[in-house]
Amino acid sequence: MKRFFTAVVLLCMATMASAQTWEPLFNGKNLRGWERLNGKAEYKVVDGVIVGTTCEGKFNSFLATKKTYGDFILEFEFKFDPALNSGVQFRSLSLPEYKNGRVHGYQFEMDPTNRAWSGGIYDEARRMWLYPMTFNPAGQSALKNNEWNKARIECFGPIMRTWINGVPCANLWDDMTSEGFIALQVHAVKDEGLYGKHIMWRDIRICTTDVEKYMTPIEKCAPEVVWSANTLSPREQAEGWKLLWDGKTTEGWRGAKLDSFPAEGWVIEDGILKVKKGDGGESTNGGDIVTTRKYRNFILSVDFRFTNGANSGIKYFVNPDLNKGAGSAIGCEFQILDDANHPDAKLGVCGNRQLGSLYDLIPAPTTKRVFRGQFNRAVIVVQDNHVEHWLNGVKIIEYERNNQMWEALVDYSKYQKWPNFGNAAEGNILLQDHGDEVWFQNIKIKEL
Repeated sequence: MKRFFTAVVLLCMATMASAQTWEPLFNGKNLRGWERLNGKAEYKVVDGVIVGTTCEGKFNSFLATKKTYGDFILEFEFKFDPALNSGVQFRSLSLPEYKNGRVHGYQFEMDPTNRAWSGGIYDEARRMWLYPMTFNPAGQSALKNNEWNKARIECFGPIMRTWINGVPCANLWDDMTSEGFIALQVHAVKDEGLYGKHIMWRDIRICTTDVEKYMTPIEKCAPEVVWSANTLSPREQAEGWKLLWDGKTTEGWRGAKLDSFPAEGWVIEDGILKVKKGDGGESTNGGDIVTTRKYRNFILSVDFRFTNGANSGIKYFVNPDLNKGAGSAIGCEFQILDDANHPDAKLGVCGNRQLGSLYDLIPAPTTKRVFRGQFNRAVIVVQDNHVEHWLNGVKIIEYERNNQMWEALVDYSKYQKWPNFGNAAEGNILLQDHGDEVWFQNIKIKEL
Protein backbone atom coordinates (compact mmCIF):
# COMPACT_ATOMS: atom_id res chain seq x y z
CA MET A 1 0.00 0.00 0.00
CA LYS A 2 2.83 2.39 0.87
CA ARG A 3 4.51 1.73 -2.48
CA PHE A 4 1.19 2.29 -4.25
CA PHE A 5 0.65 5.59 -2.41
CA THR A 6 4.19 6.74 -3.23
CA ALA A 7 3.68 5.88 -6.90
CA VAL A 8 0.45 7.88 -6.99
CA VAL A 9 2.12 10.90 -5.39
CA LEU A 10 5.00 10.76 -7.86
CA LEU A 11 2.58 10.46 -10.78
CA CYS A 12 0.60 13.45 -9.55
CA MET A 13 3.79 15.48 -9.11
CA ALA A 14 4.93 14.60 -12.64
CA THR A 15 1.53 15.56 -14.04
CA MET A 16 1.61 18.89 -12.18
CA ALA A 17 5.16 19.56 -13.38
CA SER A 18 4.13 19.08 -17.01
CA ALA A 19 0.89 21.09 -16.73
CA GLN A 20 0.57 24.26 -18.78
CA THR A 21 1.62 27.38 -16.89
CA TRP A 22 -0.69 30.41 -17.14
CA GLU A 23 -0.01 33.97 -16.02
CA PRO A 24 -2.91 36.41 -15.47
CA LEU A 25 -2.55 39.63 -17.46
CA PHE A 26 -5.39 41.27 -15.56
CA ASN A 27 -5.66 40.99 -11.78
CA GLY A 28 -9.41 41.65 -11.74
CA LYS A 29 -9.03 44.71 -9.50
CA ASN A 30 -7.17 47.49 -11.32
CA LEU A 31 -5.22 48.28 -14.48
CA ARG A 32 -1.76 47.71 -13.04
CA GLY A 33 0.59 46.61 -15.83
CA TRP A 34 -1.44 48.38 -18.53
CA GLU A 35 -1.30 51.84 -20.13
CA ARG A 36 -3.55 53.76 -22.50
CA LEU A 37 -2.15 54.71 -25.91
CA ASN A 38 -3.39 57.04 -28.67
CA GLY A 39 -7.11 57.90 -28.29
CA LYS A 40 -9.27 59.26 -25.47
CA ALA A 41 -11.54 56.32 -24.64
CA GLU A 42 -11.96 55.50 -20.96
CA TYR A 43 -10.98 52.13 -19.52
CA LYS A 44 -12.00 51.10 -16.03
CA VAL A 45 -12.51 47.97 -13.95
CA VAL A 46 -16.09 47.08 -13.01
CA ASP A 47 -16.81 43.85 -11.08
CA GLY A 48 -13.67 42.11 -12.31
CA VAL A 49 -14.17 43.21 -15.93
CA ILE A 50 -12.20 45.73 -18.01
CA VAL A 51 -14.75 48.06 -19.58
CA GLY A 52 -13.80 50.32 -22.49
CA THR A 53 -16.20 53.15 -23.33
CA THR A 54 -16.48 54.95 -26.65
CA CYS A 55 -16.26 58.72 -26.85
CA GLU A 56 -15.76 61.51 -29.35
CA GLY A 57 -12.33 61.35 -30.96
CA LYS A 58 -10.36 60.90 -34.15
CA PHE A 59 -8.06 58.08 -33.07
CA ASN A 60 -8.56 54.51 -31.92
CA SER A 61 -7.74 53.96 -28.26
CA PHE A 62 -5.67 51.09 -26.88
CA LEU A 63 -5.11 49.76 -23.39
CA ALA A 64 -1.69 48.11 -23.80
CA THR A 65 0.42 45.85 -21.64
CA LYS A 66 3.64 47.48 -20.48
CA LYS A 67 5.38 44.19 -21.18
CA THR A 68 6.00 42.76 -24.66
CA TYR A 69 5.46 39.18 -25.77
CA GLY A 70 6.83 37.08 -28.64
CA ASP A 71 5.82 33.42 -28.50
CA PHE A 72 2.71 32.85 -26.40
CA ILE A 73 -0.78 31.43 -26.05
CA LEU A 74 -3.29 34.09 -25.03
CA GLU A 75 -6.83 33.43 -23.84
CA PHE A 76 -9.51 35.92 -22.84
CA GLU A 77 -13.26 36.47 -22.84
CA PHE A 78 -14.91 39.41 -24.55
CA LYS A 79 -18.32 40.97 -25.04
CA PHE A 80 -19.22 44.14 -26.90
CA ASP A 81 -22.14 46.21 -28.10
CA PRO A 82 -23.31 44.88 -31.51
CA ALA A 83 -23.20 48.43 -32.89
CA LEU A 84 -19.39 48.55 -32.45
CA ASN A 85 -16.29 47.14 -34.07
CA SER A 86 -13.31 46.33 -31.88
CA GLY A 87 -10.28 44.10 -31.52
CA VAL A 88 -7.31 42.92 -29.50
CA GLN A 89 -3.80 43.83 -30.62
CA PHE A 90 -0.91 41.38 -30.29
CA ARG A 91 2.75 41.64 -31.25
CA SER A 92 2.02 45.34 -31.66
CA LEU A 93 4.17 48.45 -31.35
CA SER A 94 3.99 52.18 -30.66
CA LEU A 95 7.16 53.91 -31.85
CA PRO A 96 7.85 57.67 -32.05
CA GLU A 97 9.34 57.25 -35.52
CA TYR A 98 6.25 55.46 -36.86
CA LYS A 99 3.35 57.85 -37.41
CA ASN A 100 4.11 59.72 -34.17
CA GLY A 101 3.59 56.68 -31.97
CA ARG A 102 0.47 55.30 -33.61
CA VAL A 103 -0.24 51.75 -32.48
CA HIS A 104 0.37 49.27 -35.27
CA GLY A 105 0.55 45.53 -35.62
CA TYR A 106 -1.56 42.39 -35.64
CA GLN A 107 -5.16 42.61 -34.48
CA PHE A 108 -7.64 39.91 -33.53
CA GLU A 109 -10.83 41.24 -35.12
CA MET A 110 -14.14 41.66 -33.27
CA ASP A 111 -16.80 42.22 -35.94
CA PRO A 112 -20.54 41.99 -35.12
CA THR A 113 -21.75 42.83 -38.65
CA ASN A 114 -23.15 40.48 -41.29
CA ARG A 115 -19.66 40.41 -42.81
CA ALA A 116 -18.72 38.17 -39.85
CA TRP A 117 -14.95 38.57 -39.87
CA SER A 118 -14.50 38.09 -36.12
CA GLY A 119 -11.35 36.12 -35.37
CA GLY A 120 -9.70 37.31 -38.57
CA ILE A 121 -6.33 39.06 -38.43
CA TYR A 122 -5.99 42.73 -39.41
CA ASP A 123 -2.71 44.63 -39.55
CA GLU A 124 -3.61 47.85 -37.73
CA ALA A 125 -2.22 51.08 -39.26
CA ARG A 126 0.09 49.11 -41.56
CA ARG A 127 -0.94 46.51 -44.18
CA MET A 128 -4.66 46.17 -43.36
CA TRP A 129 -6.29 42.74 -43.86
CA LEU A 130 -3.97 39.75 -43.68
CA TYR A 131 -6.57 37.09 -42.91
CA PRO A 132 -10.14 38.12 -43.73
CA MET A 133 -12.59 35.39 -42.84
CA THR A 134 -13.32 34.75 -46.51
CA PHE A 135 -10.36 32.37 -46.18
CA ASN A 136 -12.32 30.32 -43.64
CA PRO A 137 -16.11 30.57 -44.04
CA ALA A 138 -16.55 27.73 -41.54
CA GLY A 139 -15.34 30.05 -38.78
CA GLN A 140 -17.68 32.95 -39.55
CA SER A 141 -20.47 31.69 -37.28
CA ALA A 142 -18.25 31.37 -34.18
CA LEU A 143 -19.12 34.75 -32.63
CA LYS A 144 -22.12 35.03 -30.33
CA ASN A 145 -23.35 38.60 -30.64
CA ASN A 146 -23.94 40.51 -27.41
CA GLU A 147 -22.78 37.51 -25.33
CA TRP A 148 -19.53 36.57 -23.66
CA ASN A 149 -17.17 34.83 -26.11
CA LYS A 150 -13.92 32.99 -25.41
CA ALA A 151 -10.92 33.77 -27.61
CA ARG A 152 -7.59 32.01 -28.05
CA ILE A 153 -4.53 33.31 -29.90
CA GLU A 154 -1.45 31.16 -30.50
CA CYS A 155 1.83 32.74 -31.66
CA PHE A 156 5.01 30.80 -32.26
CA GLY A 157 7.64 32.12 -34.67
CA PRO A 158 5.82 33.14 -37.87
CA ILE A 159 2.72 31.13 -36.91
CA MET A 160 -0.35 33.05 -35.66
CA ARG A 161 -3.66 31.27 -35.11
CA THR A 162 -7.00 32.27 -33.58
CA TRP A 163 -10.15 30.64 -32.20
CA ILE A 164 -13.51 31.90 -30.93
CA ASN A 165 -15.51 29.62 -28.66
CA GLY A 166 -13.33 26.70 -29.71
CA VAL A 167 -13.97 27.25 -33.42
CA PRO A 168 -10.83 27.74 -35.61
CA CYS A 169 -10.84 31.20 -37.22
CA ALA A 170 -7.47 32.41 -38.63
CA ASN A 171 -4.19 30.69 -39.41
CA LEU A 172 -1.52 33.15 -40.54
CA TRP A 173 2.17 32.69 -41.40
CA ASP A 174 3.94 36.07 -41.34
CA ASP A 175 7.32 37.30 -40.13
CA MET A 176 7.05 41.09 -40.13
CA THR A 177 6.89 41.49 -36.33
CA SER A 178 8.02 38.82 -33.88
CA GLU A 179 7.34 40.59 -30.57
CA GLY A 180 5.19 43.37 -29.17
CA PHE A 181 2.57 44.33 -26.62
CA ILE A 182 -1.01 43.14 -26.25
CA ALA A 183 -3.69 45.84 -26.31
CA LEU A 184 -7.45 46.16 -25.99
CA GLN A 185 -8.96 48.40 -28.65
CA VAL A 186 -11.81 50.86 -28.43
CA HIS A 187 -12.49 51.97 -31.97
CA ALA A 188 -12.90 55.67 -32.74
CA VAL A 189 -16.52 56.63 -33.50
CA LYS A 190 -17.93 59.66 -35.27
CA ASP A 191 -21.65 59.10 -34.78
CA GLU A 192 -22.93 60.67 -31.53
CA GLY A 193 -25.33 57.76 -31.21
CA LEU A 194 -22.34 55.48 -30.62
CA TYR A 195 -20.85 57.51 -27.76
CA GLY A 196 -20.90 55.80 -24.38
CA LYS A 197 -21.12 52.23 -25.64
CA HIS A 198 -19.03 49.47 -24.09
CA ILE A 199 -16.49 46.78 -24.93
CA MET A 200 -15.63 44.35 -22.14
CA TRP A 201 -12.82 41.88 -21.45
CA ARG A 202 -12.22 39.46 -18.58
CA ASP A 203 -10.20 36.38 -17.58
CA ILE A 204 -7.17 37.48 -19.60
CA ARG A 205 -4.32 35.01 -19.24
CA ILE A 206 -1.14 34.14 -21.13
CA CYS A 207 1.24 31.18 -21.41
CA THR A 208 4.84 31.89 -22.44
CA THR A 209 6.46 28.62 -21.30
CA ASP A 210 6.78 25.60 -23.61
CA VAL A 211 4.49 27.33 -26.11
CA GLU A 212 5.19 24.94 -28.97
CA LYS A 213 4.33 21.98 -26.76
CA TYR A 214 0.84 23.31 -26.02
CA MET A 215 -0.09 24.57 -29.48
CA THR A 216 -3.15 23.08 -31.15
CA PRO A 217 -2.47 20.24 -33.65
CA ILE A 218 -2.48 21.52 -37.23
CA GLU A 219 -5.43 19.35 -38.24
CA LYS A 220 -7.58 21.33 -35.78
CA CYS A 221 -6.55 24.72 -37.21
CA ALA A 222 -8.04 26.93 -39.91
CA PRO A 223 -6.79 26.99 -43.52
CA GLU A 224 -3.38 28.65 -43.70
CA VAL A 225 -2.43 31.93 -45.38
CA VAL A 226 1.26 32.82 -45.84
CA TRP A 227 2.45 36.44 -46.13
CA SER A 228 6.18 35.92 -45.51
CA ALA A 229 7.87 36.98 -48.74
CA ASN A 230 9.03 34.31 -51.20
CA THR A 231 8.46 31.58 -48.62
CA LEU A 232 6.63 28.27 -48.59
CA SER A 233 5.46 27.04 -45.21
CA PRO A 234 5.74 23.32 -44.42
CA ARG A 235 1.99 23.03 -44.90
CA GLU A 236 2.13 24.69 -48.33
CA GLN A 237 4.91 22.37 -49.42
CA ALA A 238 2.88 19.36 -48.30
CA GLU A 239 -0.12 20.65 -50.25
CA GLY A 240 1.89 20.94 -53.47
CA TRP A 241 2.62 24.66 -53.68
CA LYS A 242 5.80 25.75 -55.47
CA LEU A 243 7.53 29.12 -55.76
CA LEU A 244 7.16 30.37 -59.31
CA TRP A 245 9.88 32.92 -58.56
CA ASP A 246 12.64 32.15 -56.05
CA GLY A 247 13.07 35.76 -54.88
CA LYS A 248 16.70 35.91 -55.97
CA THR A 249 17.27 34.94 -59.61
CA THR A 250 15.52 35.01 -62.99
CA GLU A 251 15.28 31.23 -63.12
CA GLY A 252 12.02 30.02 -64.68
CA TRP A 253 11.35 33.29 -66.53
CA ARG A 254 12.25 34.83 -69.89
CA GLY A 255 11.22 37.76 -72.02
CA ALA A 256 7.92 37.18 -73.82
CA LYS A 257 9.65 37.90 -77.12
CA LEU A 258 13.12 36.74 -76.09
CA ASP A 259 14.88 33.46 -75.43
CA SER A 260 16.35 34.85 -72.20
CA PHE A 261 15.43 37.26 -69.44
CA PRO A 262 15.45 40.96 -70.51
CA ALA A 263 18.84 42.64 -70.05
CA GLU A 264 17.14 45.86 -68.92
CA GLY A 265 13.82 47.13 -67.67
CA TRP A 266 13.56 44.64 -64.78
CA VAL A 267 15.52 44.50 -61.53
CA ILE A 268 15.64 42.26 -58.44
CA GLU A 269 16.09 44.14 -55.16
CA ASP A 270 15.64 42.82 -51.59
CA GLY A 271 13.41 39.95 -52.63
CA ILE A 272 11.26 42.11 -54.91
CA LEU A 273 10.95 41.76 -58.68
CA LYS A 274 10.47 45.25 -60.13
CA VAL A 275 9.49 46.37 -63.59
CA LYS A 276 11.19 49.74 -63.93
CA LYS A 277 9.64 53.02 -64.90
CA GLY A 278 9.61 53.61 -68.65
CA ASP A 279 7.64 55.84 -70.98
CA GLY A 280 4.24 54.42 -70.02
CA GLY A 281 4.03 52.41 -73.22
CA GLU A 282 3.00 48.79 -73.51
CA SER A 283 6.06 46.51 -73.47
CA THR A 284 8.37 49.32 -74.65
CA ASN A 285 11.03 49.17 -71.93
CA GLY A 286 12.23 45.74 -70.80
CA GLY A 287 9.15 44.06 -72.21
CA ASP A 288 6.84 41.49 -70.67
CA ILE A 289 8.26 38.42 -68.96
CA VAL A 290 6.72 34.93 -69.09
CA THR A 291 7.26 31.59 -67.39
CA THR A 292 9.49 29.20 -69.30
CA ARG A 293 6.81 26.52 -69.12
CA LYS A 294 3.06 26.39 -69.64
CA TYR A 295 0.32 25.71 -67.10
CA ARG A 296 -3.14 24.17 -67.45
CA ASN A 297 -5.12 23.93 -64.18
CA PHE A 298 -3.73 25.86 -61.22
CA ILE A 299 -4.04 28.32 -58.37
CA LEU A 300 -1.67 31.23 -58.97
CA SER A 301 -0.87 33.68 -56.14
CA VAL A 302 1.04 36.93 -56.77
CA ASP A 303 1.70 39.81 -54.35
CA PHE A 304 1.94 43.16 -56.14
CA ARG A 305 2.45 46.79 -55.27
CA PHE A 306 2.20 49.70 -57.68
CA THR A 307 3.55 53.22 -57.69
CA ASN A 308 1.33 56.25 -58.17
CA GLY A 309 -0.60 56.13 -61.45
CA ALA A 310 0.82 52.76 -62.50
CA ASN A 311 -0.54 50.23 -64.98
CA SER A 312 0.42 46.55 -65.28
CA GLY A 313 -1.15 43.11 -65.28
CA ILE A 314 -0.86 39.38 -64.69
CA LYS A 315 -1.75 37.31 -67.75
CA TYR A 316 -2.50 33.63 -68.18
CA PHE A 317 -3.29 31.35 -71.14
CA VAL A 318 -0.59 33.39 -72.86
CA ASN A 319 0.76 32.41 -76.28
CA PRO A 320 4.00 34.42 -76.64
CA ASP A 321 4.15 33.64 -80.37
CA LEU A 322 0.71 35.08 -81.12
CA ASN A 323 1.75 38.74 -81.25
CA LYS A 324 5.01 39.28 -83.09
CA GLY A 325 4.46 43.03 -83.44
CA ALA A 326 4.45 45.92 -80.97
CA GLY A 327 2.68 45.78 -77.65
CA SER A 328 2.10 43.13 -75.04
CA ALA A 329 1.84 39.38 -75.48
CA ILE A 330 -1.73 38.12 -75.77
CA GLY A 331 -3.60 36.39 -72.96
CA CYS A 332 -6.32 36.78 -70.33
CA GLU A 333 -5.34 39.53 -67.89
CA PHE A 334 -5.87 40.21 -64.20
CA GLN A 335 -5.67 43.99 -64.41
CA ILE A 336 -3.29 45.85 -62.09
CA LEU A 337 -4.08 49.56 -62.13
CA ASP A 338 -4.08 52.63 -59.93
CA ASP A 339 -7.74 53.38 -60.64
CA ALA A 340 -7.62 56.77 -58.95
CA ASN A 341 -4.73 58.12 -60.99
CA HIS A 342 -4.53 56.29 -64.31
CA PRO A 343 -6.82 57.35 -67.21
CA ASP A 344 -7.37 53.75 -68.36
CA ALA A 345 -9.70 53.25 -65.38
CA LYS A 346 -12.33 55.38 -67.16
CA LEU A 347 -12.03 53.55 -70.47
CA GLY A 348 -13.54 50.24 -71.51
CA VAL A 349 -17.08 49.28 -70.48
CA CYS A 350 -18.52 49.50 -66.95
CA GLY A 351 -15.07 49.52 -65.33
CA ASN A 352 -13.71 46.43 -67.08
CA ARG A 353 -10.25 47.97 -67.21
CA GLN A 354 -10.03 48.62 -63.47
CA LEU A 355 -8.10 46.79 -60.76
CA GLY A 356 -8.83 43.07 -60.58
CA SER A 357 -10.97 43.00 -63.70
CA LEU A 358 -10.56 40.53 -66.52
CA TYR A 359 -9.10 43.27 -68.66
CA ASP A 360 -11.51 44.69 -71.27
CA LEU A 361 -13.93 41.81 -70.72
CA ILE A 362 -15.42 41.50 -67.20
CA PRO A 363 -15.39 44.27 -64.54
CA ALA A 364 -14.54 43.59 -60.90
CA PRO A 365 -17.26 45.33 -58.83
CA THR A 366 -15.76 47.97 -56.55
CA THR A 367 -18.13 46.83 -53.78
CA LYS A 368 -16.29 43.48 -53.61
CA ARG A 369 -12.74 44.80 -53.65
CA VAL A 370 -10.62 45.04 -50.51
CA PHE A 371 -7.54 47.14 -51.30
CA ARG A 372 -4.46 47.36 -49.10
CA GLY A 373 -2.00 50.23 -48.87
CA GLN A 374 1.15 48.18 -49.56
CA PHE A 375 1.40 44.75 -51.16
CA ASN A 376 -1.88 43.32 -52.44
CA ARG A 377 -2.52 39.70 -53.30
CA ALA A 378 -3.93 38.57 -56.64
CA VAL A 379 -5.09 34.97 -56.86
CA ILE A 380 -6.18 33.36 -60.12
CA VAL A 381 -7.89 29.97 -60.03
CA VAL A 382 -8.19 27.93 -63.23
CA GLN A 383 -10.03 24.62 -63.31
CA ASP A 384 -10.56 23.66 -66.96
CA ASN A 385 -12.96 26.30 -68.32
CA HIS A 386 -13.85 27.81 -64.94
CA VAL A 387 -11.75 30.83 -63.85
CA GLU A 388 -11.82 33.02 -60.73
CA HIS A 389 -10.09 36.29 -59.77
CA TRP A 390 -9.48 36.96 -56.06
CA LEU A 391 -8.09 40.15 -54.52
CA ASN A 392 -6.85 40.10 -50.91
CA GLY A 393 -8.91 37.07 -49.99
CA VAL A 394 -12.15 38.15 -51.65
CA LYS A 395 -13.46 36.60 -54.86
CA ILE A 396 -14.20 39.48 -57.20
CA ILE A 397 -15.12 37.76 -60.49
CA GLU A 398 -15.61 34.28 -61.93
CA TYR A 399 -16.41 33.17 -65.44
CA GLU A 400 -16.62 30.25 -67.85
CA ARG A 401 -14.78 30.21 -71.15
CA ASN A 402 -15.13 28.08 -74.30
CA ASN A 403 -18.84 28.80 -74.63
CA GLN A 404 -21.19 31.10 -76.54
CA MET A 405 -21.26 33.82 -73.86
CA TRP A 406 -17.47 33.90 -73.76
CA GLU A 407 -17.30 34.30 -77.54
CA ALA A 408 -19.76 37.19 -77.34
CA LEU A 409 -17.62 38.92 -74.71
CA VAL A 410 -14.49 38.53 -76.82
CA ASP A 411 -16.24 39.77 -79.94
CA TYR A 412 -17.10 43.00 -78.11
CA SER A 413 -13.53 43.57 -76.86
CA LYS A 414 -10.11 44.56 -78.19
CA TYR A 415 -9.29 40.84 -78.46
CA GLN A 416 -11.78 40.09 -81.23
CA LYS A 417 -9.01 39.98 -83.85
CA TRP A 418 -7.11 37.20 -82.08
CA PRO A 419 -8.41 33.77 -83.14
CA ASN A 420 -9.76 31.51 -80.36
CA PHE A 421 -8.73 34.04 -77.70
CA GLY A 422 -8.73 32.68 -74.15
CA ASN A 423 -9.78 29.17 -75.11
CA ALA A 424 -6.40 27.42 -75.07
CA ALA A 425 -6.09 24.43 -72.74
CA GLU A 426 -2.79 25.74 -71.40
CA GLY A 427 -0.45 28.70 -71.69
CA ASN A 428 2.38 30.70 -70.15
CA ILE A 429 1.95 33.06 -67.20
CA LEU A 430 3.04 36.66 -67.78
CA LEU A 431 3.99 39.74 -65.77
CA GLN A 432 3.45 42.89 -67.78
CA ASP A 433 5.71 45.82 -68.55
CA HIS A 434 3.40 48.75 -69.22
CA GLY A 435 6.01 51.44 -68.70
CA ASP A 436 5.29 52.01 -65.00
CA GLU A 437 7.13 50.84 -61.88
CA VAL A 438 5.35 47.89 -60.27
CA TRP A 439 6.68 45.45 -57.68
CA PHE A 440 6.07 41.69 -57.45
CA GLN A 441 6.94 39.11 -54.79
CA ASN A 442 5.66 35.89 -53.26
CA ILE A 443 4.80 34.42 -56.66
CA LYS A 444 3.66 30.84 -56.14
CA ILE A 445 1.55 28.23 -57.86
CA LYS A 446 -0.29 25.03 -57.06
CA GLU A 447 -1.16 22.84 -60.02
CA LEU A 448 -4.53 21.13 -59.82
